[in-house]
This record gives sequence, structure tokens and C-alpha cells, in this order.
Amino acid sequence: MKEIADIMTFRDGSKMWEAVFDKFAAKVYIPVTKQPAGIVNFGFRAPYLMIFEENRFSFEEAKAFADQNGLAEIASEYAGSVVFFYPLNEGGWEKAPVDLYESILAQSRISQYYKDGAAIMYDRFAKKMGDTYIRGAVLRTCLYGFGASADYIAKNCLKTLEGDGLYGKGDITPAVCILQGLSVVTGAERRDIPILSIGNHAEVNQALLQSSDYVLVKDKADYQEDYRQFVGTFRRMMGYLDREDNLEEMGMVMEPGYCSVTTTCDNRGDDRDTTEHRIGYVAYYNRDIMKDGKKVPLLMCFHGGGDSAMCMATVSGWYRVAAEHDFLLVCVENHLNSTASETIEMIECLKKKYSIDSEKIYASGFSMGGCKSWDMFQEYPRVFAAVAPMDATFDVGLNSYGEQSPGEINRDTIVPVFYVGGEKTPLPELPFQEKKCLNRMAYVLEVNRSVKKNQNQFEEQDKWENPIWGLDGDYVYQLKDEEREDSVLTLNLFVSEDGNCYCVFGCVSNQGHEVRHHSCENAWKFLNSFRRLPDGSLMGGKLEEIRELYQ
Repeated sequence: MKEIADIMTFRDGSKMWEAVFDKFAAKVYIPVTKQPAGIVNFGFRAPYLMIFEENRFSFEEAKAFADQNGLAEIASEYAGSVVFFYPLNEGGWEKAPVDLYESILAQSRISQYYKDGAAIMYDRFAKKMGDTYIRGAVLRTCLYGFGASADYIAKNCLKTLEGDGLYGKGDITPAVCILQGLSVVTGAERRDIPILSIGNHAEVNQALLQSSDYVLVKDKADYQEDYRQFVGTFRRMMGYLDREDNLEEMGMVMEPGYCSVTTTCDNRGDDRDTTEHRIGYVAYYNRDIMKDGKKVPLLMCFHGGGDSAMCMATVSGWYRVAAEHDFLLVCVENHLNSTASETIEMIECLKKKYSIDSEKIYASGFSMGGCKSWDMFQEYPRVFAAVAPMDATFDVGLNSYGEQSPGEINRDTIVPVFYVGGEKTPLPELPFQEKKCLNRMAYVLEVNRSVKKNQNQFEEQDKWENPIWGLDGDYVYQLKDEEREDSVLTLNLFVSEDGNCYCVFGCVSNQGHEVRHHSCENAWKFLNSFRRLPDGSLMGGKLEEIRELYQ
């Protein structure tokens, strides 16, 4: 990189800055947003709006272009940015290097830490900490081309591209290409590249329609509407194209926010030296479920390490489960910056804002978020009606920091558990993979007073009656995942001394370290069967009713 120009702050509070590299110049426009930027990580949801300038703009021209065409409004909605690129070689776009897009993405990655709930970013463009970072997800790259730059995209980017992506080297094929004023007739080299064709002649459109399964042809651009109906519905993760639900059309509310909590002495996050700090969250719920003060169940959901609240809700499909079953889903942001005790205070904060049924509070999470939901089982068993940790555990007594939980851990309060892990995961999730998983299973069966106890030794797996869990459940069900033809969820139901069922242990064939909608849907069936009464006692778990859920 040659230089970074001074940041320009406009009268409306928006900012723009420029970085100059060997192959290209980039201007990053950050419009004013009403979202709690930094408190909630919009990185997974924010589009990476990449404008390939036909002619190089000044700061003022770039701002005017983004404002007048509605691109700034799109970025503002997701606490995002609009980024303008222009090649620095002689001859402009006609002579631009074929790997320019790959070079841009290689310089676009960011890292972060949190302070008082807010993300402090290090940007590889700016080479410094602060708020001048690109706000947009690589998995939502949207390439906008005009005239000569559209020709460049059509010739060089409508194919499989490899480079530095979301998780290092891999497929970085754009999520969507928006092409306006094309002069070349060419098609896509892979059929899963969505293309918005604007103002192009019939021969161009025919070539695009014949080569891609996702083409929208328009005479005139309406970028905001085009984004809502087409461009913004796509994302590409690890090379695979996914199409998302429109929450507004589903009648769902996605509501970011934060709660201020007292910092506890066992906090090991970035705010451990404070007396009070903020915890961000994203709430998902059907628009009218709390109408007239109706109380609804609450599911506290914790994301995996390195992920975000929005990522957890979307990738897991938990928002779809919330939409179908009318509960309040609250995905906690950067939950490792807060303790179990702080999470309980957060729930009290949420009760002041939402109409929550205190008898139906649940917890779930993936990977490190699974460990966080185990914290709730150990430290606050009389708050939660049931928990559904997924895909991870620490050993008994350790919390999600990998340290001893403060105080006495739960030894006698039944907390219904639905646990699930992947059979093909490279990480320890199930008892046959690591001793701590076997210990956790034995602990849960003991606390929940299951008739069967897991007294197997990890070193004697060749003697286990069940090669994954060590022992079979009292009842075993196999549920096919219709979204994954090669995948089956096997559930082991364990009967407790009172004849009820409080433990369900599941494993998914051909699943790596991931969380799936099918598992979440079946977890909710179990969770929703229980209530935690004001005196701390538990209601629910009748064996026949639990069995009927999976027959």
C-alpha cells in the first residue's frame, strides 16, 4: 500500500477515506446509521457493496453517487459501507489485471476485539484500529459495474474465483454481479452466479439468461428495491450459494439492541476491568405475538467462537423456528465478553422491554455458545426450563472460559437437556471423541436422575454397547433431515426415576462442526415441553408426550 488519504467528514456526519494500493485505489464511504453499530456485529448481514467506478470519482462525486442511487441507504440499514474501486494501471478497465477482484478481497479482511460491548476493529486497508474499516461481509460481495467496468466484471468475474475469503484460502466467487451498460456479449461460466442486468440490449440479456439460473433483467435501476427483492437475498458461503428468507415478508421483526449489566468478578472478557458494561443482542419475533401484553417464551441463543448473533440466527435457522412457533429469539452478541451471572441480569433487562413468560425461558448455543448454555445448566438451573447445548462442552464444572465455575455447580436441580453433535466433526463433541464429553453426559444423567447411568470408561470403547454414547437410550429414534439427503439425526431418550424424560442425546450422521435447522427444530419441540414454576419446580417431561414428538 502506498498511502492513506485523510478522512473526510461530511456535514451530515458521514465519512469517507481513501487507500491507494499498487493495483487499485479504494474509497470507503461510511454513511450515518441509526443501528447500534459496534454493539451489534452487522458484519455477517451487511453487504459488501463494491462499486467498480467507470471513471474515477472525487470524494464528493462518490458520496453523491451513493446517496442519489440509494446505495448509502442500503449500507446505512445494516451499519455498512459503500466501497469504490478504480484500477491504477494505464488504460483503465480495458487493461486492468484479471486478478484485480482477488487482490481487493485479499486486502479487505478485518479483526476485532470488544470494549464496553462495542467492536474495536483493525482494518487491513487502513492498517490501524478505529472506525475507518470496511463494513461488509465477504460472503455478500455485490459487484456493481458500469460501462467499461461492467465489461471487466463480465469477462473476469462470472466464474469460479479462488483467493483469501471468509476462512482463508478458498472460493471467493461473488455473491451477485450487477451489470449496467454492457458492450460485450458473454455468459457466466457457472450457473449459480446471480446477475442483475440493467439497461442492456437483448443479445446481452439472452447470453446471461442462458448461462445463469439467477438473472433479473431490468430497463432501469432501482437499487434499493432491487436489493430488497433480488440482490440482498443471496449469500455465498464456502463457495455455496444460499438464498435467504425475507423477514419483512415473513412478518418477522429483527431488532438489534443492548443491555447494560454489572461486571462480575469472574468476567474474563475485554470488559473485565469495568464496573458496568453493555451486552449487544439481536431479537427475532413475529410482529404481533406480544400484542395486548401476551407473554411469550424466550430462547437465549449463543453463537460460536468468531461468529456473531446474526450469523447464529441465520445459519442455524433458529429464526425460522421462532417464526413457526411464536417465541422470542434473542441471540447474544459476543457472549464470551459476559458471564452467566451477567446473562441473568440481561434477561431481567429484556423482561422490561419484552413481554416474556418467566416460566418458559430456555438457552441454546453452538460450539462456544454450546459451552455458554452449559454454564446456565451448572450455575442457574432454577432460571431455565430447559437447555439445548450443541456441538461442544467443557469438562464438568468448567465454564465457557475454561475455568472453574464460581460457587457450587448444580448437583440436584433437574434441568432438561437436548444435546446434539456431529458424527463427522473434527472437534470433540460426542463421548466417543473425548473423555470430557463422556464426563458431561454422565453428569447430566446423574443430575437429571436418569435410571440408566453412564459408568463406561473412555479407554474401554471397544466394550461400549453404543459406539458413540457408551450406552443406548431407553428409546431411540432416527429422524431424516429432508434438507440433507445423506443426514440422519439419531435421538437417545433417557427415562428418569420419576418416569419422565429429561435427557435427549442426539448425533447427526455426515455432519461436521456445524449447527442445522433440523436439529434446532427438534430441540425446540423438547424445550417447549417444559415450564419452570416460580418456586423453582419443573413441569413437563411426561414420557409418552416426549416420545410422541419424535414418532
